[in-house]
Amino acid sequence: MCGIIGLVGSSDKFPLKPGIMVYRGLLRLEYRGYDSAGVGSVTSKGVQILKGKGSIRELEKKLCLSCIDGAIVIGHTRWATHGAPSDTNAHPHTDCNNKIAVVHNGIIQNYQELRDILIGKGHIFRSETDTEVVPHLIEEIYRRLGDFYESFKRAISMLKGSYAIVVITSYEPDKLFFAKKDSPLIIGLGDGFNLVASDIPAILEYTRYVITLRDNWIGYVSSNKILIEDLADSRVVEWKKLVRTVEWSIEDAVKGGYPHFMMKEIHEQPRALKETLYGVQRDPAIVKAVELLARADNVYITGAGTSYHACYYYSILSSILAKRLVYSFIASEYSVYASTADKPDVLIVVSQSGETMDALKALRAFKEKGVSIIAVSNVVDSAIPRESDLAVYTRAGPEIGVAATKTFTTQTLVLSWLSIALGQGTGALTKSEAEYYRGWLKKSAEIVAKTISWNEALAMELADWMRKKRSVYYLSRGIGVPIAMEGALKLKEIAYIHAEAYPAGESKHGPIALVEEDFPVIFIVPEHRELEKALLGNIQEMKARGASIIGVAAESTSLSNYFDYWFKIPSSHWILTSISHILPQQLLAYYTSVKRGFNPDRPRNLAKTVTVE
Repeated sequence: MCGIIGLVGSSDKFPLKPGIMVYRGLLRLEYRGYDSAGVGSVTSKGVQILKGKGSIRELEKKLCLSCIDGAIVIGHTRWATHGAPSDTNAHPHTDCNNKIAVVHNGIIQNYQELRDILIGKGHIFRSETDTEVVPHLIEEIYRRLGDFYESFKRAISMLKGSYAIVVITSYEPDKLFFAKKDSPLIIGLGDGFNLVASDIPAILEYTRYVITLRDNWIGYVSSNKILIEDLADSRVVEWKKLVRTVEWSIEDAVKGGYPHFMMKEIHEQPRALKETLYGVQRDPAIVKAVELLARADNVYITGAGTSYHACYYYSILSSILAKRLVYSFIASEYSVYASTADKPDVLIVVSQSGETMDALKALRAFKEKGVSIIAVSNVVDSAIPRESDLAVYTRAGPEIGVAATKTFTTQTLVLSWLSIALGQGTGALTKSEAEYYRGWLKKSAEIVAKTISWNEALAMELADWMRKKRSVYYLSRGIGVPIAMEGALKLKEIAYIHAEAYPAGESKHGPIALVEEDFPVIFIVPEHRELEKALLGNIQEMKARGASIIGVAAESTSLSNYFDYWFKIPSSHWILTSISHILPQQLLAYYTSVKRGFNPDRPRNLAKTVTVE
């Protein structure tokens, strides 16, 4: 998501002017995606801040970010979570007296509670961000203690959530202070200068010697000193043993050591799910959405590509959990459905970018009918959320690879949470039933991490066989059907192999005519007894015609003896099907694409954000 770089040192030791070093470091972090940026330094009058909404290059022309002066400089690129993209919400953020400046990646979960306390003590806030509580909290504690590092440690210990935080202050103008929990942060070791950054690309031009910080580590760096402590047990960390040499190129480093962005983003899904879960648990838009949906005459949901599969999933889930029929449709077919819509209805529009033209056209057509619009997007303040009555956001962070991975799992997490909330709101679910389902969603990150580790080797092995195939079926029933559709889409778009998904019961009505010896058939088996029972007959009829059966099923499945290959999913609950069962399919598509000699990040004829009809 966001990007951080900071440096401190002796002015005669920097390879370039500090402002230029930070500016170039920020450019190296652009791949992460952002909506605003800024830099800060310590001066004799306090801290100097240059920041604003827009691209780094635009801000360079407008503000000359690289011109910022000083021997201690921080920089930040922001992907909006709390507060829309704006000049005010851009980082760094400062305290009341302009003596402390902070950049931050992650989410402070208890920021509202801290903000209210600090406002009660006379602090004045300028932004809508969660980050701004940090400089004010440090300032408040420093008033009492007069020791900046101790004040910093006490402030960090009061924070709940995820964070990579870097702080500069005119109270101690020769130190960069840092703290890390859940969000990545590294130290770069230079000759007469040191750096702190969120990712290796930001500093690789200046040093190849890095320390990867661990959770609950806190400390500071100066031109010639590094102090790292572990807040969990109050010990000083022997950091010299942890220095490693980076052998990557700049291009490799941007991908975090992964060969492609798609693989990096597959592995980012546990974090993306954690962040999205945090958001939906506290987002007041969920409550408002339930109110709109509960009183609607008809509910429609639309999206394009992967987002449509998330929509289809929601329509099934809503009928199960909320006992509410939902009409899901592909966004480009909006005219058929808009003709039946009326004022008491609700349309949910799902779009990763928030700019998908087909979805935007559907939104506008329904809006003309007086229909209420709910947006589900990954990009704050993008066109679809702006034109909607309310927006619920996923927190997947930027997705560079064209093939959607973490955006799909976070979309279906949000929509699953909404289905449960609606079910409870309408009385279709009791409070205890709703909490039971939410409990499983809260385990999604853990299940995903295990699923990836369990199945990557098999995906690599199968890709060697799959790359020679010309056609594949993806089959399931019920809630597994949209997951099969998403799996087939992944293989088509990056490996260029024809893949068709449909409800398994439809095989005997035509598609089975194509099945022959060694024909690949992938069965998505939700962790649901009745669906397993129903799929058994479909598996047997495919095996009888020589098909090779690839199962995507829980470790507890009763069907494992019928699989030729088995992508094993940790036992959980069918409500996680969209999250757990898609991962092996993402891995298989990725490795098949690579084995066929293609670049999975840039499939032919496709774009990441489709802004044309």
